[in-house]
Amino acid sequence: MASESELERKRFTLEEARALLPKVREITEQAAEELRDLAQSLGALDEGDSRRAVLEQEYLERLNDWAEEVQDVGAEVKGMFLVDFDNGEGYYCWKWPEQEVDHFHGYEEGFAGRLRIN
Repeated sequence: MASESELERKRFTLEEARALLPKVREITEQAAEELRDLAQSLGALDEGDSRRAVLEQEYLERLNDWAEEVQDVGAEVKGMFLVDFDNGEGYYCWKWPEQEVDHFHGYEEGFAGRLRIN
């Protein structure tokens, strides 16, 4: 019997995943820019600088916000700027800054086992 979380998961056709990608890319592009700026600010601070902890917290919060925004549209977050679209047999896989949803992997293979969709 399927678990409750499996029953609630959105399933995507390739066309649906590709249609949703512009929104996911928009969310991700904005987050990537903000995180890049925060990382640059962090890099400019000495290890002992008191502002470092505040910026590190902002960085983590922004990354978590990105993940929540992506999940709100029905996709699954599998890593930093790594998004999967469940199709019932595995995942259509996308990673920033790829232009299209062009990869697939099974449930067990993960990112390392992804294959290009013809």
